[in-house]
Amino acid sequence: MTTDSDGILSQSIIQKIEVEAAKYPSRRAAVKSALRYAQAEHGWINEAVVGAVAEVLNLERIEVFEVATFYDMFYTRPVGRFPVRVCTNISCLLRGADDIMDSLCERLGVEAGATTPDGRFTVFPAECLGACGGAPMMLVGDDYHEDLTTEGLDAILERYR
Repeated sequence: MTTDSDGILSQSIIQKIEVEAAKYPSRRAAVKSALRYAQAEHGWINEAVVGAVAEVLNLERIEVFEVATFYDMFYTRPVGRFPVRVCTNISCLLRGADDIMDSLCERLGVEAGATTPDGRFTVFPAECLGACGGAPMMLVGDDYHEDLTTEGLDAILERYR
């Protein structure tokens, strides 16, 4: 399918989506990857991005929107330059994730789900992020930080300032 997706998606993202879609018997199977590529380009998934992805994959908008709103890895509102996702699942909770979350929000001066005034960080609680052996842990952007302590948070945050 050739499309300009109304200029919302760059040609390189459209090409990546097409390559991904070619791997599957149904173009719908490529929605998650397409949204991941689009979010990397735009920072979040808005209605225009949903429409553009739907157009590229020849799907209904609702088919794309359902995926975008199901997975917490997709942001359906603007977020900071560095989304911070603190794992709050059982392994991390047992090792102090609640203290990490509280301390992080206090240091950044925001509540969970909010973005810092400078637009740098948005803090989210997250379901399992797949690093139970390094609990408690968090993602900053795409970077895993494991075996967290409240004392070590400032040094981690400084890397992203």
